[in-house]
Amino acid sequence: VQLVESGGDLVQPGGSLRLSCAASGFTFSVSAMTWARQAPGKGLEWVATIYHDGYTRTADSVKGRFTGSRDNPKNTVYLEMHDLKPEDTAHYVCVKDIGIDGTRGQGTQVTVSS
Repeated sequence: VQLVESGGDLVQPGGSLRLSCAASGFTFSVSAMTWARQAPGKGLEWVATIYHDGYTRTADSVKGRFTGSRDNPKNTVYLEMHDLKPEDTAHYVCVKDIGIDGTRGQGTQVTVSS
């Protein structure tokens, strides 16, 4: 299993980013994928789960601002983030399957600051 995240950046409050996670080494099209994040000094926090058919569940803290999606032919899952806030600053990782305990990638850093 290999998961490679990209798209993190330094962005101003109110800005937008799209994170990508390219997957390989397993049957992506039948696997749920999860986005999680870890802010400095805090534990890993669940952000969103994108099921194999594209159905997405998101955490209350990001609902209405973050949207998960996937492109099964490209073996890629996305996290579209809008109206970013300083409290969204974190290291974002994608995780194979539902929940935050599975195999994860190295992650990508999102910093929201003016």
